[in-house]
Amino acid sequence: MRAIWSVFDVPAKEKEITRLEKEATAPDFWQDSDLAQATMRRLGLLKKQVDEWRGLERQAAEIAELVSLADEDAILAGELEDESAVLASTLDGLEFSLVFSGPYDARSAILAVHAGAGGVESMDWAEMLLNMYLRWAEKCGFKAEILDKSLGDEAGIKSVVVQVDGEYAYGYLKSEHGVHRLIRLSPFDTDHARHTSFVLVEAMPEAEGDVDIHINPDDIKIDTFRSSGPGGQNVQKVSSAVRITHLPSGLVVASQTERSQLHNKETALRILRSRLFQQELVRRAEEMAKLKGQRISAEWGSQIRSYTLHPYRLVKDHRTGYETGNAEAVLAGELDGFIQAYLRLGIGQEVE
Repeated sequence: MRAIWSVFDVPAKEKEITRLEKEATAPDFWQDSDLAQATMRRLGLLKKQVDEWRGLERQAAEIAELVSLADEDAILAGELEDESAVLASTLDGLEFSLVFSGPYDARSAILAVHAGAGGVESMDWAEMLLNMYLRWAEKCGFKAEILDKSLGDEAGIKSVVVQVDGEYAYGYLKSEHGVHRLIRLSPFDTDHARHTSFVLVEAMPEAEGDVDIHINPDDIKIDTFRSSGPGGQNVQKVSSAVRITHLPSGLVVASQTERSQLHNKETALRILRSRLFQQELVRRAEEMAKLKGQRISAEWGSQIRSYTLHPYRLVKDHRTGYETGNAEAVLAGELDGFIQAYLRLGIGQEVE
């Protein structure tokens, strides 16, 4: 436990808490609300972490004091054994939390799913992945909200953007960033031939307003349009959907899930900030990789996982080698094995 304690460095966290608490008492602290909110979120997270570790330290000390008495008291020995098991389990959980070493791991996440080439096959696969992530989020106690969805013409979805709120949501979901391949007998093919479909999943940390990314109003173009359903049919008579084009980067985002044009605009700006933030993180990572002589794969070239449903059932992660034959459970949201294998290897840490 002493080694884990030194890695977490509780005293350093306590010093940071003291510093942030002092900043929060400054008269002008709330003049920049975005920065103030980010500071308070950081402060709350640090206090929770330190309380957990200090509580664990006290519990371990109490058990150590009672060990000397346990030799003469069988009942006490049994109680200590139970408490030690609980302590070990708690320690395992806190030890695993150390894998969240990235500077943005504690944040909520923006998850985007895009169907690849292959028409209705890929669109159906994209919807299957969306449902998988929604079920996973529910199992983890995270709140998942669909910010934008483009439906397929026949079935499935062309793309979807989901916000996943919760502590370390991005830390978990960054493991899903990349191309996911499905091999199965097609339910849309009258010959029931075997098809291979590809979907791109993007995981981005939620940008904290102007603290991370400042968007100049002169750099964006805002268009409104009517929300549409499958086949392009209009589902609203007013132009409440919003499309924002970021002129310097060429990024285009949209939101049409809300009935209010103002809410859709705010949602689209939230997505745009996270996309720009992700671009900045990628740029930094590429610069770091060049210095280290490493190569970073292109998005569509980075196939991370295969889901085989025919002629056998197997889900395999190509980065970690982790695999399972229970494909149904994975598609029902049982992703913890894949996520933990990825995190324990320390793959793809962000740069500050």
